[in-house]
Amino acid sequence: MSKTVEAYFAAFNAGDTKGILACLADDVAHHVNEGQVRRGKALFAEFCAHMSRCYQEELTDMVVFEAEGGTRAAAEYIVNGTYLATDSGLPEANGQSYRLPAGSFFSLEGDKITRVVTYYNLADWVAQVSR
Repeated sequence: MSKTVEAYFAAFNAGDTKGILACLADDVAHHVNEGQVRRGKALFAEFCAHMSRCYQEELTDMVVFEAEGGTRAAAEYIVNGTYLATDSGLPEANGQSYRLPAGSFFSLEGDKITRVVTYYNLADWVAQVSR
């Protein structure tokens, strides 16, 4: 497994935004599920701050795949979370728990991630937090 991708996910699970940012290229392209592409570390940091305010998440059951040559990687995992604060346009938060399969795709140059794409089933998440 790519050491960079491994470090990225370890930092994510530790809630270490600085550690996540250290894995990224300055001009990283962040493709958000159901959202616009955000470019650069500053926008990625803003996204992380927003997510930390609204959600507490831990990724488990991680399987990482790396393409020959190390320039691309993918990961499949389970997001185990708690919905902490209401996110704009989504159901009201009241500490609901959720468990959601998800996947991420990465492009890498050297030891930096240049592209992060994350996918999950938003309708499944909404159904879980709306119960």
